[in-house]
Amino acid sequence: MAEGADLPPAEEQDERPAVNTPVEIRCSDGVMLGGHLWTSGGAKAHASVIINPATGVLARYYHRYAQFLAAHGFDVLTYDYRGIGLSRPSRLRGCGYRWREWGEKDFDAALRFVDGRADQPLYIVGHSIGGFLPGLSKHAGRIDRMLTMGAQYAYWRDYAPARRMRLLMKWHVAMPALTALFGYFPGKGLGWLEDLPAGVAHEWSFRRARMEMSHPAAERDEVLKRFAAVTAPILAVAMSDDELGTVPAIRRTLAYYRNAEIDEVLLQPADLGFEAIGHFGLFHSRHCEGFWRDSVVWLRDGIHPWPAQAALQKTSYSTKNRFLTFTS
Repeated sequence: MAEGADLPPAEEQDERPAVNTPVEIRCSDGVMLGGHLWTSGGAKAHASVIINPATGVLARYYHRYAQFLAAHGFDVLTYDYRGIGLSRPSRLRGCGYRWREWGEKDFDAALRFVDGRADQPLYIVGHSIGGFLPGLSKHAGRIDRMLTMGAQYAYWRDYAPARRMRLLMKWHVAMPALTALFGYFPGKGLGWLEDLPAGVAHEWSFRRARMEMSHPAAERDEVLKRFAAVTAPILAVAMSDDELGTVPAIRRTLAYYRNAEIDEVLLQPADLGFEAIGHFGLFHSRHCEGFWRDSVVWLRDGIHPWPAQAALQKTSYSTKNRFLTFTS
């Protein structure tokens, strides 16, 4: 962790019990999302934080981290995207939900919900696709700071080379075939994350190297402008043993945030005192006295807590179409 940026020992911090309140969030098209608002008593919060989940991961997976942030003085929103968990309809087959709507409508609704309840800075914690979705919101320019973990949108050539063929067969061959058979992706029964709406599964399976090419031609310029509207500083974390959120994968995502100041950091599991972490491990409570405490330094003070591990610091991704160089 950065010298002078560390938090005091846990017993010396002003930690307050987190209060958990169920909430409902209305999207612009009338879809209702389920979630929880985590707050702490006492003084005004440092900022509001929205936690964006990975694809097929329930919001409750992030509850322990949300509780931790609330105890350290943040108001935190966790929520499920449409088709998942608390936001799942009674019938998933034929519901018509798409991946892009998780950003354009669901995250946008979450942002407006949080922004409307308190006049304070607004921060994003985005895991996997959750670090990509903010750029799809037409209100993305409101974001004040972002922390992403393994942020990527699942272009298959970015998967770790040693696991690429296995992941290609799983997510880009088996998943669309099963989705066509069942009318939705039955991931939960297979132990492959949660069930997914067919539109979400298909957009994942057939994702193109250039994200905007998945949108109708008439909408592509607008999509790129929304990402360009994000000027918030971004700290993008990649784990060296992450087979999905590899360095090429996060760079492909970060390239769209071309007007943001980006710090990119590649962490080894050993940097955090573990043998393996992978794509999902950072949200396990065993990191509460390590990575979680370090992340508060960034969210609260905007200080990079891992400068020695930075792959690139204060990077500008403003070069037009720079992401084209990341097609391994």
